[in-house]
Order: sequence, then structure tokens, then C-alpha cells
Amino acid sequence: MNTLCRPALLAIACATLLAPNSRAEGPNPIDADRAFGYLEQLCELGPRPSGSGAMRQQQDLLRQHFAPLADDVVDQRCTAPNPLGGPKVLITNIIARFNPAAEERLIVCAHYDTRPLPDRDPNPTAARAGRFIGANDGASGTALLMELAHHQEALAGPLGIDLVLFDGEELVYNDRRDPYFLGSTWFAMQYKKGKHPGGKYKYAVLVDMIADADLDLYYEINSWRWKDTRPLVQSLWKTADRLGIDEFHPRTKHQANDDHVPLHKIGKIPACDIIDFDYPHWHTESDVPRNCSSESLAKVGWVVLEWIKAEQAQAAAGD
Repeated sequence: MNTLCRPALLAIACATLLAPNSRAEGPNPIDADRAFGYLEQLCELGPRPSGSGAMRQQQDLLRQHFAPLADDVVDQRCTAPNPLGGPKVLITNIIARFNPAAEERLIVCAHYDTRPLPDRDPNPTAARAGRFIGANDGASGTALLMELAHHQEALAGPLGIDLVLFDGEELVYNDRRDPYFLGSTWFAMQYKKGKHPGGKYKYAVLVDMIADADLDLYYEINSWRWKDTRPLVQSLWKTADRLGIDEFHPRTKHQANDDHVPLHKIGKIPACDIIDFDYPHWHTESDVPRNCSSESLAKVGWVVLEWIKAEQAQAAAGD
């Protein structure tokens, strides 16, 4: 049995204490201030429900943002009944494509519309006629996709990447009457029929309500229960653990019916929802930028970006 003298043992102990945390991966490449600036810019447009003037302004802003960064920007349109009656509402998904020639692809997606009213506001008058800005519920995921578009070194690989913004996620005035997920349902139907920009999707990652100042992210129950999606969930949360991002908790807590459901049910795409459902300002007038966090946005963005890099490396290796 080999033995070490006391000075050698002391040197090893010191080296262990001074060694960097094995979970660390260097500084977060996501620009937290820039991402949060996008969130604020979107919120300055005011409420952005489907078919509204502010939504059209937002669409112009997003097309202008993605045009110089992505290889292609595609609008995908359909119409939906107006819950209040009158002319149908134009629903427009915006797809920013990277490496559009690649057959195998990944989706990172979010909804960019806001609910028409803050229906859960504790003030009954506000719930019936208030303004819903949707800083976390709508703008946070959109802002993160805007930020991810800058990281072209990760997006340019053997896998094609589609950053997809869904319209009509909650054009809902009455929960018992009005359907959710209009844009993602149309997207999934077109994909199923082969009437989409092209390629086959390996995975879809949905980000929703990811800027909560008190961020806690659990496995979403649908995402975890679907056998084809569970490896995706595990990969994302393991990535967070490797990066030392402790806000990702590897256990289930909430079940969320969200845009990933039609992607999985109709499009048969393994689809995961990264969502913080413990948000006290959900569907209230207080869902505004001051209750959101640039740090939270950056942490989620780092996990998604590192996951994309790992998927690109795996595809390049032929696995």
C-alpha cells in the first residue's frame, strides 16, 4: 500500500479546496440586460392580444429583429373566430429559421400574445376591464427567443433550429367557451400535413413565464409523463445542474396545459414546457416588468443555449 507524507497530503487538500466548482461552466453568455430590455420594449406596446393594433406593432418589431439574425423569417397565418363576435381574427405565428436546409431540427418556442383581460386580478373591476401587460406571461419567452437569436455560433450546426413565436395562445374571454392554443394547434396541424417550412423535429422546448423574480422550475407533469419527452426533460434539468443553476428542481409539481400539448398530441413532437407556475401576478394587472428579473431570464436562457450546443455536438458526432 502506497503512503503519502504529510506535506503531500496537505498539498492535495489545498488543491481540492482551491479547485473550481465542477458544476461551473464559465460566465453565462446570455446578455441579461439586453434580454430584459427586449421584455421592457415589448411591454411598452401595452396589451398585445391577438388581432390588436399593438399585436401588429409587435409583429413588425419582431420581424425587424429576426431578419438580420436568422437565415429566414416565415409568417404562418390562419384565422380564428372572434370571441366577441364580428370579423375573424388573424392569427400569425412567426418562425425564425437557422440552417433551413437541415432536415433534422429543434424548436425553441414561446407564445407572444397577451390575454385580453387580467381575469384573475383581485380587483373585480380590473378583472373585467383592466389592462394586462403580460411581462412574464407573454413577453418573457418572446424576449428570450429574441436574445437567443444573437447566439448564432450555437444555432449554426448540423441541426436546424427554429425559434417559433405562437399567436393566439390565450385569445380567451371565457374559459368555458373560448379555445386556447390557436397558433400552436395550427402549427402542429400544418406540420402533420407536411405543410410547414420543412424538416423533421427531434424536440421542442417551450418557455413560458420564465422571468419570475422568485424563479422555481419543476418538471411539468405532462412533459414528464410522456415517454418520448422524458429524455428531453432529463437532459434540460441535468444541464441546469451542470451549470449550477439551482432554480431547476428535478421533480414534478404542476401540470400545465400549454402550447406544448398540441405540438405533442397533434404533431407527435416530443415537447417539453419550461414554466414557473408559482407566479403570484399571473393574469393580473401586476404582471409588469418590475415583478420580473433579468437574472431569471438569463439563467433559463443559459440552460436552453447549452442544451442546444450539446444537441448540436451529438449530431455532429453522428450519435
